[in-house]
Amino acid sequence: MESTLGAGIVIAEALQNQLAWLENVWLWVTFLGDPKILFLFYFPAAYYASRRVGIAVLWISLVTEWLNLVFKWFLFGDRPFWWVHESGYYSQAPVQVHQFPSSCETGPGSPSGHCMITGAALWPIMTALSSQLATRTRSCCHSTLLGAVLGWLMTPRVPVERELSFYGLTALALMLGTSLIYWTLFTLGLDLSWSISLAFKWCERPEWIHMDSRPFASLSRDSGAALGLGIALHSPCYAQVRRAPLGNGQKIACLVLAMGLLGPLDWLGHPPQISLFYIFNFLKYTLWPCLVLALVPWVVHMFSAQEAAPIHSS
Repeated sequence: MESTLGAGIVIAEALQNQLAWLENVWLWVTFLGDPKILFLFYFPAAYYASRRVGIAVLWISLVTEWLNLVFKWFLFGDRPFWWVHESGYYSQAPVQVHQFPSSCETGPGSPSGHCMITGAALWPIMTALSSQLATRTRSCCHSTLLGAVLGWLMTPRVPVERELSFYGLTALALMLGTSLIYWTLFTLGLDLSWSISLAFKWCERPEWIHMDSRPFASLSRDSGAALGLGIALHSPCYAQVRRAPLGNGQKIACLVLAMGLLGPLDWLGHPPQISLFYIFNFLKYTLWPCLVLALVPWVVHMFSAQEAAPIHSS
């Protein structure tokens, strides 16, 4: 592991010193790979394109993020910005890597959330796109059938609509399961806050360390999203629009409106107390699916119906 981290530092130094003009590009790639962007953009975009794919993206996001949180507690992965100091790497190499706000996270670095969570959640999107591409190219009937069959086999099977209690129990299971694992490891003498201490010790600027990078922030996000999905699917607004197919223009309008609402909601101020922050984060991500699945499509559908009414009466 030490050699792997050392090789990563060498690559980072080369990129920062020799390709400094690509800095903004890599920061943008990092932003697009952030698991939070799955909730903010990929999930709404996928849902308005395909209801089943969008819900699959949300389910995979919250399940893999929960697994990523638990795996981090067992793997104790270092992050480069504190490993270079703790390992004495700088005493052997004169060149230093630069830090960024996105790199000063408090959770363990392994497994990577950008790879594990985002990669898994984008799988149904890529499967759907490849299936559509195979269907539209129609190079021959056999290849079209083969593209269709592979798409069906590789598409994850996720619960689309269940009883409201199922989603509430799922959220509760995520919270209780995480608490049980945490306190079991804590009782066994493992210090699960070790990464937080190192982050505060070696991050260049304290303001770069945000509370939403703490491990339990992802738990509040995932459990809130699970509960919010159930509330959205059983809401009166969703009941009105579930059987009303949206046109391409309406889907674009839904995405634009959702982005306009989710963006400010994501940037709302965070309470300074950590316990209040977790509660606020839970409530915020409970509202998230309600906006995407129910409220936004309902508003677009009602507005479109009012606009179309005079045309039908003439």
